[in-house]
Amino acid sequence: MLILITVLMLNVWAIPADDLFLPNINILEELGKIKMMETRMESMEKDMERLKTENAAQAKELETMRGATNDVKNRVDDLIKQNEVSKVAFSVSLSSSNGPHSSLHTLIYKHIFLNTGDAYDANTGIFTAPMKGVYAFRVFSKAHGSSDKAVVAGLFRNGQHEISTYARQDGGFIGSSNGVSLLLEKGDKVCVNLYSGYWIFDNEHHHSTFSGHLLFPM
Repeated sequence: MLILITVLMLNVWAIPADDLFLPNINILEELGKIKMMETRMESMEKDMERLKTENAAQAKELETMRGATNDVKNRVDDLIKQNEVSKVAFSVSLSSSNGPHSSLHTLIYKHIFLNTGDAYDANTGIFTAPMKGVYAFRVFSKAHGSSDKAVVAGLFRNGQHEISTYARQDGGFIGSSNGVSLLLEKGDKVCVNLYSGYWIFDNEHHHSTFSGHLLFPM
């Protein structure tokens, strides 16, 4: 602005003194023009400052929105991952008879109907909880009735008895089932043990089964 005023003033000073009072030279008019230009430039400067302030505010708002969007995206990604990880279910059968044994014996269910999440190990018969959560389990045990061939099989968590299946009769097939929901920590182990002196029946028709699934994570 000072440069513009200086230029205009120089232009005025460059006019010969005699010409300043000529009819075609109007000093007041020229000064008025300078004043108008000053006012316009001041307005433009204010507009520029306002735009800077607005742009800064918009940039801050944009950054906030970008952060919120990233947070939502991360939460969605976490939910998708959690949904994938929380798909845990298995259902297996013995496929052959087992027992009697002289001591507590872990049953290894060889036939796999379903093992989503690969938490059940068909080599050991043990289910290992992949995460903390509430799990539902069901055991069905079958025996051929006789005075010396009863079935007593129990569900164990980390070596501790939880529930049992028991069936005995003098003749014919007989079965027993039981189920339970358990709160498991990640790494907890669940299996079915056959008690000593008892046996369990199964064949290719899959009479004796062990199943479980995650109800919901905790």
